Amino acid sequence: MTTTANVPSWAGVLASISLVLIAAFVTWRERLGITRDLLVAAARAFVQLLAVGALLLVVFERGGMVAAFAWLTVMVVVGAFVAGRRARGLPDAVRVAGAAIGVGTGATMGVLLAFQVVALEPEVVIPVGGMVVSTAMATTAVTLSRTRDAAREQRAAVEARLSLGLTSHDSFAPVRRSSVRLALVPAVDTTKVVGLISLPGAMTGLILAGVDPLEAIRYQIVVMYMLLAAAALASLVASRLAESALFDDGSRLVDLQADSVAG
Repeated sequence: MTTTANVPSWAGVLASISLVLIAAFVTWRERLGITRDLLVAAARAFVQLLAVGALLLVVFERGGMVAAFAWLTVMVVVGAFVAGRRARGLPDAVRVAGAAIGVGTGATMGVLLAFQVVALEPEVVIPVGGMVVSTAMATTAVTLSRTRDAAREQRAAVEARLSLGLTSHDSFAPVRRSSVRLALVPAVDTTKVVGLISLPGAMTGLILAGVDPLEAIRYQIVVMYMLLAAAALASLVASRLAESALFDDGSRLVDLQADSVAG
């Protein structure tokens, strides 16, 4: 196989804009009301990726590992706000999301670096860490939003268990387990069918770059396992911290008004 990376030229990038225009035409034709949002999203992605690419050049050439870990920290903070906003109405949602994403990312990256599964280099740590943070963020958002909704919908059942003498932890256990299961379904299902339905991003990118498929597969296995671990850890931490935030010092479930969790 060739070792030359099969990277599209800038002319190819500009040509790919036609795909966005096709999608915009379809949404406009069907009167879906999202044509403007679609075009804005595409434009933002273009500008944001150019900016990130320029910053990564600086980090890779001059920043070193200090800048790489600072970059990961910023991603965790941004992820905390994104996931926290999804769980609007949940007490301390941003703080809980930040802790969950931080634990999921820190533990996963710590194992990978400690066992030298990935190289301690900015060019490796930042993209790999970005995948981990993104997965932890998405799982945390689902866990917290589901926990919030279930706490409101199943309030009577939780309070009934409390009245029978169960602790707040045991009374909330069904809600917690249901939220974690729901959040982990995408990660588990993706892991089950990897390679059968689609070739994942990391493996596809390596193959397009000219890497031998068997080498690409080894890397993809590591990626799938690290994402599964990050999702599980983040979801578990998020559910436990959300549970603590939902009970006051007297082990009473706080009141979540319907209008406070809307949207």
